[in-house]
Order: sequence, then structure tokens, then C-alpha cells
Amino acid sequence: MDIKKTKIQYLEYLEIEKNRSQKTLENYGRYLDRFFGFANISNPGQIDDELVRQYRLHLNRLKDADGNNLKKVTQNYHIIALRNFLKYLAKRNIPSLAAERVELGKQEQREVTFLEPDELNRLLNSPDGNGLDALRDKALLATLFSTGMRVSELCSLDRDRIDINRGEVTVRGKGGKLRLVFLSDGTKDALRNYLGKRADVDEALFIRIPKSKIFLKDSSLRLTPRSVQRIVGKCAVKAGISGKNVSPHTLRHSYATDLLRNGADIRSVQAMLGHASVTTTQIYTHVTDKQLREIHKKYHNKK
Repeated sequence: MDIKKTKIQYLEYLEIEKNRSQKTLENYGRYLDRFFGFANISNPGQIDDELVRQYRLHLNRLKDADGNNLKKVTQNYHIIALRNFLKYLAKRNIPSLAAERVELGKQEQREVTFLEPDELNRLLNSPDGNGLDALRDKALLATLFSTGMRVSELCSLDRDRIDINRGEVTVRGKGGKLRLVFLSDGTKDALRNYLGKRADVDEALFIRIPKSKIFLKDSSLRLTPRSVQRIVGKCAVKAGISGKNVSPHTLRHSYATDLLRNGADIRSVQAMLGHASVTTTQIYTHVTDKQLREIHKKYHNKK
């Protein structure tokens, strides 16, 4: 069994059977190519414990373009891709190393950047005026914070997918999974103001606005994730938020933090964020540690 041909079949399996995104296919292809380039093997049966051990050492000592070691989380992405490839081999009864024998390395806890209430208030209110661009930016920021959706999910939203009156949005997340997210009253008002000003017929909920203000029928106006990043960054500067790299994902972090601080349980937050595993959601629990000081002060050593 030729391993390069098997890799192509695996990526096709991810695309068709697992409905993985093009970005995921690109990443998995790149990670597996790195493994095959290191291993220099011709068939899956040559993958064994020792080869994986040597590969992990290789990843740990590998330098990026800036001369830095790969982060532990990046190393684990490579190992996850390899492990999932091995699971696919087992599914097809192709002899190779059992995926269960490949463990992920312990990685450092991810640092979560989120906004404090005063910063968040300044950011959400930074777009001013009644121009279409200001109304769009205000609605965009409010939607990101009200729903906690990923920037890719926001960019893929169509106007007919959002029910403003009910305050609900059906989001298609990773792996094509659907989940329901909700709009605050302020977000509903911002969206009504923005959509009421739209004169185009583009199906996208959030669009770029031509400098000429003339909308051509045949051109796609849908915002890209990079465009949304620029909008959020511009508004953060205008809001005077310094010392933090504010991105669309910062609003997602702020959304989760806000829910947990106000008493939401971790499983509910997991569902609203669209996380497949509660382990991913647990990165947010440490941001509520400030409350622990108050609890300690209130309840400890009161005799």
C-alpha cells in the first residue's frame, strides 16, 4: 500500500465523509507531509513506536522561520493529524501502528485574552454615526459578543439565516454541526438599523461597502475573516484599548468569560460555543479566578 496514495485517500475521506473544511484539509495534509518527509517510509506498515518517538523528538527540536521552537500546541496538532490518520488506516484494515499507542504531549495552558466590562462597553460603542459602514460595524461587534460565534461562522451567515424577531441564529460550525445562538435586545436593534439601511441584494449578512457606495449586482460583497479582523482592530484603537491584541476571537473569549462569571455552567457554555469537548471549554475557567479571592475573603477564617 503506497503511503502517499493512502494519504490522498484519507484527505478525500475527511472531505467527503467527515465534511471537514478546506482549511482543515490543508493543515492535515501539511502535517502528514512533514511526518512522511521525516519518516522516509513507503507504506503504513513501517510506522512503529520507535519511529513515532523519533518524530516527536524531531518536532520538539524543530525551529520555525524565526528560529523559535514549535509551541507544544503546534506539536500536538501534528500528532493529532498522525493519530487520526492511523485511525483511518485501522478503519480500512490497513496494517499499521494502533492509534491508541500515540499519546498527546502535555502542553502549556493557553492564555486567554478577554475584555473587561468597561473595555467591552467602549468597543461596542466605538462605531458612531448613521452611515452604513458605522451601522455595519456596530451590528458586527454586537453580534460577535452576543453569540460568541467564530469569525468564519460570522462571515458565512446569510440574511435569511437570522431571525431578528425571535433573537435566534442557526450557526453551522466546525464539521458542519448546527447550533442555536441568541441575540441580545441591543444586538437586535443594531441589526435592524444596519439592515434597514442596506440597498443591495447580496445574500450575505455582513458586507464590504464600496467607496463609491455603488453596489454592482454581479460582485460578491461578503466580508472575509481578514476584513472582520481589520474592522475589530480599528474599533479597538478608536475605543482606546491598549496592551491587548483585540481580535474577533477576543470577543468570543469575552462572551464565554461573561457567561461563566455570571453563573453559567460549563456544559451550557460548551454547547453555546460549539465545542466538541468540554476540555476545550475549560480554558476559560481560570479567567474567573478573580471571584475566588472574594469567596475566600467572605468565607474563610470567620471564627
